[in-house]
Amino acid sequence: MITSARFIIARPRAVLAIVVGATLLFGVLGTGASDKVSAGGLTDPTSESALVDQVVREHFGPQNPDVVALYTAPEGQTLDDIGQRIQEALGRIDPTLLERPIQSYWNSVPPRKGFLRSADGSKALAVVFTAGNETRRVHAYPDIEAGLQVPGIHTQLSGYSALATEINGQSQHDLVVAESISLPITLLILVLLFGGAVAASLPVTVGLLAVLGSMGAIRVLGEVTEVSTFAVNIASLLGLGMAIDYGLFMVTRFREEVAEGHTVAAAIERTCATAGRTVAFSALLLICAFAGTFIYPQAVLRSLGFGAIAAVTLAAGLSLTVLPAMLALFGARIGQTTPEQRTERFWGRVVDGVLRRPGLVAVAVGAVLLVLAVPLTGVRLGDIDQRALPPNNEMRSVVEELTAKFPAASSGVTAVLRGRDGTAPNAAAVDAATHDIGAVDGVGQVFQVGRAEDFVVLHAFLSAADRSEAAAATVEAIRNLNPPAATTLRVGGDTAATVDSVDSIVARMPWMILIMVAATVLLLSAAFRSIVLPFKAVVMAFLSLAATFGVLTWIFYDGNLADVLDISPGPLAAGMLVLIIAVVFGLSTDYEVFLLSRMVEAHHAGADTAAAVRIGTVKTARVITAAATLLILVTGAFTLSPLTPMRFLGLGMIIALIVDATLVRMLLVPALVKLMGRANWWMPGAGGPPRPSTMVTEHVEQPTPTLS
Repeated sequence: MITSARFIIARPRAVLAIVVGATLLFGVLGTGASDKVSAGGLTDPTSESALVDQVVREHFGPQNPDVVALYTAPEGQTLDDIGQRIQEALGRIDPTLLERPIQSYWNSVPPRKGFLRSADGSKALAVVFTAGNETRRVHAYPDIEAGLQVPGIHTQLSGYSALATEINGQSQHDLVVAESISLPITLLILVLLFGGAVAASLPVTVGLLAVLGSMGAIRVLGEVTEVSTFAVNIASLLGLGMAIDYGLFMVTRFREEVAEGHTVAAAIERTCATAGRTVAFSALLLICAFAGTFIYPQAVLRSLGFGAIAAVTLAAGLSLTVLPAMLALFGARIGQTTPEQRTERFWGRVVDGVLRRPGLVAVAVGAVLLVLAVPLTGVRLGDIDQRALPPNNEMRSVVEELTAKFPAASSGVTAVLRGRDGTAPNAAAVDAATHDIGAVDGVGQVFQVGRAEDFVVLHAFLSAADRSEAAAATVEAIRNLNPPAATTLRVGGDTAATVDSVDSIVARMPWMILIMVAATVLLLSAAFRSIVLPFKAVVMAFLSLAATFGVLTWIFYDGNLADVLDISPGPLAAGMLVLIIAVVFGLSTDYEVFLLSRMVEAHHAGADTAAAVRIGTVKTARVITAAATLLILVTGAFTLSPLTPMRFLGLGMIIALIVDATLVRMLLVPALVKLMGRANWWMPGAGGPPRPSTMVTEHVEQPTPTLS
């Protein structure tokens, strides 16, 4: 770190020109990122439902409509009166966008004609099956939407593509709104924190560059693999948030060094050797946390990893290059910082109280966290559906109306009954399977779609909305049926795909957690030369996670505060669960690194455990609290979104950061470090940290390159 710092100090303008120029070029490349990202990737392509849908699509075409248009006859007219106008409009839709001709009430024959009309005869449907893969079908929606609209006839649209477009569009809008609100407030707080606009602007500048660079990285990744549109959201969130956090730690440490009498150049060297090294380890920990998402088969979850890793890598890389270069140019203008006597006195009193009764503090805080985690025991997982939209959203109302009045508008269940001897099931087996499926609670009419060489396709209408808990229970009941002799029964459809996706996430989650834990323990063991501190960090991270998800379950699943937040309670989205686990685990260990590094530094300089705890806590408390506050502002703006998943993310981050930066980091960690005493510094096969007499204190010109 010192070598690179000296290189940057010697030629700051050249470093800025090269790094900032390259990042801006990458950002220009990223302006086309939206054209390369996927709107799909939500399902497990290796699951039973995916294989069923693939086989059925290849032989008989798609069974699940992508877009559903609901037409209402104007007052004084009948459905037959408006039929010609609607048929003409549908006929003008580009046929290359369609997998097969549009089916509507006006071109169907009984009995299907009856499924496409409401009981009172005032409303009718047209269902669209779009050509291509999942991404192409969603991207084709705007063109299809325009063709489905008929002047003078009230038209409402629904279906998977319509719902995905509505949610994606709203989330992108919310991202812009969140950043436009959080950025000015963040800059203002940094100005107040640093006492000047120059110092405050440095972390924000690095954050904006990190976001720009992340967009370019996503564009490049989109050329070689499927990257979900959600990667853009997570890259913007973490790129800005982590760059501001890293910048805050770096600039604060630089001002401390200047205040102690070091020259600007020496202060930059010392900052890079201590805080800079911590930033590098912190970024590596976050990268490892998000690398765990690569084990999932769903492209959307892997994309969260792509976006997060790109953002964190750039945030750390720019903080270790652009920031030192700007400090070299403008460090003298930033000036010295005077010790925050009131802040240090406050945190000094807090940590002194913890050190006097560490056992009581540890038990009390641990009990609070466990109580907060209790609601988590009854949680159920699901997927993002129409309930992600606010209750007064028109598209959500259409979905609910279609579910109640038009069973043909939902995907229902597609079942493949296959003969085990290589031939199609006989008529008796088909009749038996049809009867058994129709007898399942929640199933409406069952009919045969088609017959191939060795299988028959059955389709069942469901009385519940796609992807709802009731529909999922019906799918599970169908799968539990005993198929007729010499046959196998496999189930597909949108609800089955959701069930399989959630099961896939739950099955792979232990492996994701194992990857995060192993990487954290190995990296922190190398950084702190202790095996105890890394395991304590992991336990603290999981306590934060448990408390956070307990509160989220209490709100979003149990329905407490649902009216206040204007949300519809239901199963927690499994994909959002993965995202918050990765982010919160990474941030928990991130703040742990900054706190413990100052404790370890003090201990290496000769302090005993109690003194090291006090020094480390007092030195970092203000910065960690400020960093958490700024990240709350960046992520908390998502709570303004009308989308339930965005509010889930925003509230989740707020709860996690408050819990972690206060109860865990400032109370529980100091208490446990004090209780463990000399055991903190134990490392198997080693004699522990170097003896204090051999260490270089932080007042010597060349600092020991430990984390700080």
